[in-house]
Amino acid sequence: MVPIRVLVAKPGLDGHDRGAKVVARALRDAGMEVIYTGLRQSPEQIVRAAIQEDVDMVGLSCLSGAHNSLFPKVVQLLKEAGAEDIQVFGGGVIPESDIPGLLEAGVRAVFTPGTPLEEIVNFVRESVKKGDA
Repeated sequence: MVPIRVLVAKPGLDGHDRGAKVVARALRDAGMEVIYTGLRQSPEQIVRAAIQEDVDMVGLSCLSGAHNSLFPKVVQLLKEAGAEDIQVFGGGVIPESDIPGLLEAGVRAVFTPGTPLEEIVNFVRESVKKGDA
């Protein structure tokens, strides 16, 4: 069985990556292959890495408040590159009022602080299992 491959990325100028690393480790501990791109990645760099690494999903983390522009930009660039089969989920300090707009823009799910790690792992597993990713 081929493991699920997830790219975890920190778009924009946000310099805090503790949450992204915690999620990356939880996904890895659940048997997934995780590629962590590090801090301050542009949407273009994230999409390039996702395609090169042949991932099933991209997890974005943002604490800087730029999620409303950065998350949809990654979705858009994946679509433009013909890689719309790579789904995007996000997390971070994101106001509840911003979540519907992100979902409309094509982000599959948004996880806020305090979300149980099992919920994120299960979301990724179910999305890939269903062939959605």
